[in-house]
Amino acid sequence: MKYIVTGCDGQLGGRVAENMLKEVNPSDIILTCPFLEKLDSEKKDRWEKLGVTIRQANYDNVDEMVRAFTGGNRIYIVSAVTIGEVRIQQHKNVVDAAIKAGVKHLTYTSFLGASDPAYAHVYVTPDHTATENYIRQMAANYDVDYNFMQDNLYLENYLTTSVMLALMSGNKWYTTAGEGRGTFIPKDDVARVATALLLGKGEPRRTYKVCGIESISQRDIANLISDLSGYTIDYCPVSHEAFFDYLDSMHIPREATGDYSKAPVPWCGNDMVTNEASIAEGLMDVQSTDVELLTGRKPKTARELAKDYAYIWENNIQNWRDIK
Repeated sequence: MKYIVTGCDGQLGGRVAENMLKEVNPSDIILTCPFLEKLDSEKKDRWEKLGVTIRQANYDNVDEMVRAFTGGNRIYIVSAVTIGEVRIQQHKNVVDAAIKAGVKHLTYTSFLGASDPAYAHVYVTPDHTATENYIRQMAANYDVDYNFMQDNLYLENYLTTSVMLALMSGNKWYTTAGEGRGTFIPKDDVARVATALLLGKGEPRRTYKVCGIESISQRDIANLISDLSGYTIDYCPVSHEAFFDYLDSMHIPREATGDYSKAPVPWCGNDMVTNEASIAEGLMDVQSTDVELLTGRKPKTARELAKDYAYIWENNIQNWRDIK
């Protein structure tokens, strides 16, 4: 059995790659990324010395992906970055390439609510809905299996970039989340679920909701950071319009295709405003035991994870590229 992990240069794909090295023979692993020359050289050397196959697989190049995926039986597909029609097409490309290369099982990183019309107004959701529908269609046409992992919002974001933005804004934490709560999920736990599904521990064609163990509000997290850091973080729920104005002032573009040259975070305003608002609407407060079901362990809590990110306030981090 050969296992493919896409996006091995990223935070999520990189975690899955390391997990797989603990589970199977390195010679049974194919790691891909869109630009080999941008892959960390030390990491690349270490993986190759272990016997891992590393190939370039750009989501815009179907033929390249077919070559990269050839020989693999199961694939983990990390979602692309640019939101909108570009991403939908890229996802179709990777699915087409995987099937053409003979891959028989697809594990796709989706988003919570992608199969629920109640989430359709959240900026990132339609991309994942379209991708899930396409995978179902192709699976029926070509007799391949799949699993969808519908991830909640990542807990790390509220311990890193949210804290960073607050400290850059006079210790004020602006958001449209109001007093809503969410079962936010750590990336390590997401990667453990992806690893389990890639290894075949899930039920074929089943969707898993990847959610945290605690229902927590952003006010709770702001208070937690205040306790740990010694700074007094003022939690400031605002309207959609006011949050857009704030993000504009921080040079964060409203559209995914905007200018990010001065942006301290890699997300656009539409993404941030609607994601946060979905918390206020109760859409992210979803209870699920799927993480423990697949991995045998419960996800970490905010307090357990927060200590790993003390360097954000200790080093006055002001750009997402400096986040480890």
